[in-house]
Amino acid sequence: MTTLLSTLSDHLATVRQMLRLPVAHLFFDEAIAPVNVRSTYRYYTKRHPRYKIIQHKSWGAALIDLQRFNNRNDYFDSIKGRNWGAQHIKRARTRGYRLAEIERNDYVDAIFDINTSVEARQGRAMDQTYLEKQQCFDKLVNFRYYGVLSPDNRLVAYANVGHYGNFHAFERLIGYRNNDGIMHLLVGDITAGLIDQGLAHYLMYDTYFGALPGLRQFKTMLGFTPYRALYHLR
Repeated sequence: MTTLLSTLSDHLATVRQMLRLPVAHLFFDEAIAPVNVRSTYRYYTKRHPRYKIIQHKSWGAALIDLQRFNNRNDYFDSIKGRNWGAQHIKRARTRGYRLAEIERNDYVDAIFDINTSVEARQGRAMDQTYLEKQQCFDKLVNFRYYGVLSPDNRLVAYANVGHYGNFHAFERLIGYRNNDGIMHLLVGDITAGLIDQGLAHYLMYDTYFGALPGLRQFKTMLGFTPYRALYHLR
């Protein structure tokens, strides 16, 4: 009975938090890449798989408001503190890791090795799409492809980032498990680069409340906060 009441209390706390979320208007611009932008808009706005009355990625979208920051240094200052993102990013830099834009077809084997380096992540078995080796990658016009390279130029993490309108979104984000801060470097430097470019209002990293505690903490320490996202197609 105590466990049930505790669970109900947690759910009610989550509902109250969701009702207080700030609202972000996210615009999909078909002119950027008509086919991909339309299909992504349909995916984001379809019915939620569990809560049918809401859209798939509406309540609790994990966003960074990029326009809050004048430059990358402002962003890094916002994630300083003990065990926050900037600390892990600094560790990765000190150990010789760096972010680069990559041509994925130059890293076919490395990407497959990363995808299959563990059997489960965040308590879930790896999806079949990660377990099948892709021999050739298409390059979408509205995407940028990033990797973290080790001191010996080995790919240790990668991310695909889509540009859809007034926001960018991570489409895939994965790397080796280690304690060097490579994933923090990957997300942090991509965020800083988008701030410097000034092309978008928001950066999205999936949703907030659906993430397990470890992933939710990771998003928080890099500056992502939950929003209610309202989607528009133009």
